[in-house]
Amino acid sequence: MRKNKARQSQIADLILEQGSLTAQELAEMFGVSVMTIHRDLDELERQGVLRKARGVATAQPSGVFEARVAFRHAAAVDQKRRIAQAALRHVESGMSVMLDDSTTVLHMIPGLAELAPLHVATNFLAALKELAALPDIRVIGIGGDYDPLHDSFQGMHAIEIIQDIHADVLFMSTSAVTAGHAYHQEERIVAFKRAMIESASARYLLVDSSKLDRTALHRLAPLSAFDLLITDSEASPQALNSLDAAGANVEVAS
Repeated sequence: MRKNKARQSQIADLILEQGSLTAQELAEMFGVSVMTIHRDLDELERQGVLRKARGVATAQPSGVFEARVAFRHAAAVDQKRRIAQAALRHVESGMSVMLDDSTTVLHMIPGLAELAPLHVATNFLAALKELAALPDIRVIGIGGDYDPLHDSFQGMHAIEIIQDIHADVLFMSTSAVTAGHAYHQEERIVAFKRAMIESASARYLLVDSSKLDRTALHRLAPLSAFDLLITDSEASPQALNSLDAAGANVEVAS
């Protein structure tokens, strides 16, 4: 059993690193049967680490599956940094700031230190740890049920905490943007992000270009709910035209 767990952990790391691998490739790597690998993949899929289809295991997101946080940390890093730098221009010293559990907002944190004093509220454990080390920033932890796949706190208790505060500005992301709306794969995440939108005066949607002209299972909010959508310069002309046609206010981080 311990050997199986160790192999499954190694499989998860490989797939998060490479994006996808076939069961046959994994069987050859580990020197075990394809059936053994399928059992490992079934268990990892049950845990929400990856998804499996037609003998291929992948950490890539789909319309019904959001990639786990470890994969999102490593994806589109340069684009997220540029988007975060653009977002920081909309923060002023003395503000109250709300951050969701997107990996893009993590790139804002070093810049927030230069804009202190600030009040910063978030449900993202990784962000809480980084913020706690910064001087002159009062950190408000949004607690609830800890979700290891997102490294954040979720659930009704977390939503109630959000409803009891009101931030000057919200920075958040989502999985997909198309046809004038933001989308996400998970209903419970949609409920949480909607509560954040309702509890902020100004709302900024940070989405790298890979998320444009994509859809997911649940509609989160119309783009009109956000004061500004910030994306990166790799966004295609077609994607930018779609945003313009939807009436979205867009900034391209170069």
